[in-house]
Amino acid sequence: MVNDNKTINYFYLVGLQSNTTINILLFIIFLMTYVVTLTGDLVIAILVTQSHRLQHPMFYFLKHLSISELLFTTNITPNMLYIILNSGGFMSLAGCIVQLYIYGVLGTVESLILSVMSYDRYLAICNPLRYANMMNLQFCRTLVLSSWLLSFTSSLISIILFCQLKICGSKVIDHYICDFAPLVDRACSDTSIVRAVAVGLAALIIFPMFSLIIWTYVRIFITIIRISSTVGRQKAFSTCSSHLASVCSFYGPLIIIYMVPYQKNSLNVNKFVSILYTVVTPLFNPLIYSLRNDEIQYIFWKLIKT
Repeated sequence: MVNDNKTINYFYLVGLQSNTTINILLFIIFLMTYVVTLTGDLVIAILVTQSHRLQHPMFYFLKHLSISELLFTTNITPNMLYIILNSGGFMSLAGCIVQLYIYGVLGTVESLILSVMSYDRYLAICNPLRYANMMNLQFCRTLVLSSWLLSFTSSLISIILFCQLKICGSKVIDHYICDFAPLVDRACSDTSIVRAVAVGLAALIIFPMFSLIIWTYVRIFITIIRISSTVGRQKAFSTCSSHLASVCSFYGPLIIIYMVPYQKNSLNVNKFVSILYTVVTPLFNPLIYSLRNDEIQYIFWKLIKT
């Protein structure tokens, strides 16, 4: 399609560009993944809310992590399934902006809550005597509320600046979501400020949070190594192993997508790595927390039996 200088108000997302048979197979796999993710996150959120046994800071943070992932995958997957099934699909500029904003908000929320959870595990293992006083209900609520407010605010700044751009490039987006880089590439006006602000906000939020996680786990591992009892070391490590797995599944694809320079000839790689971030990671977290956490399993089967 030929580029022109006319302002456009819709895009055509080409999806994964596979043949019909593969698209149907991918549709079935992603649909099943979405259902399992949705069910897992809902179950965790409901169990933590309803059970008095799960009224602890770790589970309180886990509930909000599940809620953010539930909303995150719902923002992406239904429209992605439609695009895959139809080998492409149209999306309005307004719809793309909304999806991009929600994508940014929920991705930032998850990063912040994972950091809060790492700090929670640090206090529980490295400062157990101070844990109960420091991680009280009011402090936990403040941490979660601050995470949501910071995410909404920081993403809104980028979106407001993006809305000032004149979009008049190609209507075709070689992706299954409205991601930041391909959208900005279709602007006819100067994008240097938008790009700089987006990178700056990401650096100010994501990098410090990731650094906090690394610092807390260095301290945690040092503390665990100093525990003389083998059983004690195993018990201490088991309390943070699920969270560590979540951190790896979240930051791994994220670093590949956004730390590697965006290139048009690497779009297929970016799309498939994005699938890990938008589809696989939301599935991974409820599975590891439900399978590895004895308390959640106990409350779940108790609820089923009643």
